[in-house]
Amino acid sequence: MDRGSWTGGGGVPLVGGTPWASVRVGRLFLWDSRTKGLLKVVNIDGQVDTRFDILSAQDSYSYETKQTLFSPRKEKARSPVGFLQRSRNALLGAADAVRRVAVKAGFGDDTRRIEAFTMSTDGMIWTGSANGSLAQWDGSGNRLQEFLHHSSSVQCIYNFGTRIWVGYMDGNIQLLDLEGNLLGGWIAHSSPILSMAVGGSYIFTLAGHGGIRGWNLASPGPLDNILRSELMEKDSSYKSFEYMKVLVGSWNVGQEKASYESLRAWLKLPSPEVGLVVLGLQEVDMGAGFLAMSAAKETVGLEGSTNGEWWLDVIGQILKVHSFVRVGSRQMAGLLIAVWVRINLKQFIGDIENAAVPCGLGRAIGNKGAVGLRMRIHGRNICFVNCHFSAHMEAVSRRNEDFDHVFRSMTFSSPSNGLLTTSVSGSAAQLLRGTNGSRLPELSDTDLIVFLGDFNYRLYNISFDEAMGLVSRRCFDWLRENDQLRAEMKSGRVFQGLREGEFKFPPTYKFEKHIAGLSGYDNSEKRRIPAWCDRVLYRDSRTSSQIECSLECPVVCSISLYDSCMEATDSDHKPVKCVFNLDIAHVDKQTMRQKYGEIMGSNKEVLDSLQGLEALPEVDISTNDIILQDQNPFVVKLHNRSTKELACFEIIGQTPKSSGTPFSGFPSWLKVSPAVGIISPRQSVEVTLQHGQIRSQDYLTGTSGDSSGAAQEKVATLLVTVTRVDSTAGRRHKIQVQHRCRRETYSSRGYNLADRFFA
Repeated sequence: MDRGSWTGGGGVPLVGGTPWASVRVGRLFLWDSRTKGLLKVVNIDGQVDTRFDILSAQDSYSYETKQTLFSPRKEKARSPVGFLQRSRNALLGAADAVRRVAVKAGFGDDTRRIEAFTMSTDGMIWTGSANGSLAQWDGSGNRLQEFLHHSSSVQCIYNFGTRIWVGYMDGNIQLLDLEGNLLGGWIAHSSPILSMAVGGSYIFTLAGHGGIRGWNLASPGPLDNILRSELMEKDSSYKSFEYMKVLVGSWNVGQEKASYESLRAWLKLPSPEVGLVVLGLQEVDMGAGFLAMSAAKETVGLEGSTNGEWWLDVIGQILKVHSFVRVGSRQMAGLLIAVWVRINLKQFIGDIENAAVPCGLGRAIGNKGAVGLRMRIHGRNICFVNCHFSAHMEAVSRRNEDFDHVFRSMTFSSPSNGLLTTSVSGSAAQLLRGTNGSRLPELSDTDLIVFLGDFNYRLYNISFDEAMGLVSRRCFDWLRENDQLRAEMKSGRVFQGLREGEFKFPPTYKFEKHIAGLSGYDNSEKRRIPAWCDRVLYRDSRTSSQIECSLECPVVCSISLYDSCMEATDSDHKPVKCVFNLDIAHVDKQTMRQKYGEIMGSNKEVLDSLQGLEALPEVDISTNDIILQDQNPFVVKLHNRSTKELACFEIIGQTPKSSGTPFSGFPSWLKVSPAVGIISPRQSVEVTLQHGQIRSQDYLTGTSGDSSGAAQEKVATLLVTVTRVDSTAGRRHKIQVQHRCRRETYSSRGYNLADRFFA
């Protein structure tokens, strides 16, 4: 049955003949289906809103704030502390000003705004919001209850039978029953689910990247268990293993541009088997002015800098010689991460997404924080995160908090302009996802995650002279006992569950620029103690080191190289690099589909289940010929004779136009209630038909041409479609409706407000 018959113009659900509409500012609009008059405005909390001019909201950016930011002031002698405080306030104020402009342009930043809605078979209206919440409303605009099963933004909702299908921004699908109970959910696409449609026994989903997939309307159910068991028995025929090396590098460049010799030394490939290169840079650009501009650009979805582009171009030229191409990058302030892949392996890399989380100055400025890239390699979820945490010896707790903030709040967004950079900021993605303390962080849902960067952990309980003595004798094992990061990880306070390869290279910080060798460590009055600030940590799919690569443990990695590049002297940090050996187990989807088809065509349990799904419930209709007298109601009974199966019914009208061709929709004089519904086994539903009081000129057909109270007849054809709850296949029944009365029964006055609600 075409569900379009349930909708008004533009796909607006009809409830009792009254269409609903919503705009993305968190309000619902109730309109009259015949006069197009606005009847009611309800906000997201179910309260009636009498202000229909909702887009004229006052700008919260106050006059005082403008005066503070932009009014000239007299110069006064101020202390350095006052200057730092004013700089901080200026940075936050500038970023906030741009954020307000961006928010105003988008009609508000309320994450509860309504993104999608539909009408369910029982006559309820379901709405989905940007924070992932779902709300149930009755036909009069009363908000009944709210559900939160997922934190990503709702993009579309579809009802068929007894189930509500919800598509989310992050590509997930969830199924609910009509009471809002969660029945199941899974990752359907790697990009937002834009639309859903039902055909046959399947619901089809359209994703933002253009992909379409079909899902059985009966899932989850017994058929899924049979197929899952059969496929697991045949997994040896469609599972495959791949091996590749990944080079991961990190360098705090200190706002400098490296020499060609330094870059060649750092990026020298240790093996021709390296198929992926992931590089993270810190302090590409710094300075108060740049940071303020970067924060403002992040707010409106822009990124990058001239220096960042220089680094990407120069590194790209070096790697191009080895047949590498860049497939993803992300910059936030001074942080930059990028990935290059060998051309012959590019076909196995996809779904590249990026994210950024600021940690500096009130968690708003990107002088500290993280940028990440997430991708699928041979169908497995791999993530790389480039970090720059709080500096100084005593800031251990602050560094731990930076990691925790990054891990919990990093959310990814898909590029909108190809494979390279994105025009949607990480902060914008966070607004779309909302917050929910019970959900798992996105970074936890990976087969392999690698953290790289300047973590800024130092050496403790050791003097400069003691440290330099151990460095000069290359006694790094002793020196590692004073490493803050190792101590914090051992205590479980940071980087929980991650590991680090064994490293034997000298501490990477702090060096005098352009001085080679171990003699280049800080010789200034500050005598900064050397430290391993620059690190690479990882977690693969294993829960213990003895587990081998399999479909249940799909990514297993080991480290073949973990070293620093002492030849690079352009910064006060030395770059580091780590080479991972990856074993990846994945599914050959083409072979798996063949096995799936064989099971569907030969397995007796599957065939029996499919045959059962083809059976249609038998529904009896008490009459197919109705004559209405005046405004007296007439009741039609629909009885479900099935002993097991639910039956869905939908009633639409077929009214002749003046040209003689029919159109779908109830005639304006006829009220049918309910027009849709579900009938339980061996149960009946009563459908009431009644004439609605309207003006005489609304008659559709007349059998008499006189104007002296002669009999007036109106006719209509109703189609009753009966289906299962998990298939569009159904039976149609036709009902003929006639209404006869005398013309003087109706006055020529206008109809009252209550008449607007007649179907």
